[in-house]
Amino acid sequence: MATMGKYCKAYSLKKLREFSQWTERAENTRKEKQLVDGKEVEERRLLTDDDFLYLQENYVVTDGIFKDENIIFDNVTPEWKEFCHKTLAFEIPVYEPVQVKATADQEKSES
Repeated sequence: MATMGKYCKAYSLKKLREFSQWTERAENTRKEKQLVDGKEVEERRLLTDDDFLYLQENYVVTDGIFKDENIIFDNVTPEWKEFCHKTLAFEIPVYEPVQVKATADQEKSES
């Protein structure tokens, strides 16, 4: 079963390809349904600069929102992380826990 991470962000492939050590595992692209000779078949999609891929919280790039499926790039190095932060401005948000306080009416009804 596919695993959804806590955070990912979409980037154009053109922007990702600016990384000097970028490589693509095109055999892992998502399959798309197409009509071939009147029959519906699934074929791997061809990536172009205009396509969007997802940079996951673990710095792996996927063709879809799941962090363990359709992995296109997974050569996570210090240089890649630096590119993600400096060039792509990729930052994983830090969400502060929400403190819910009871109202005076709720406190009275609980006593």
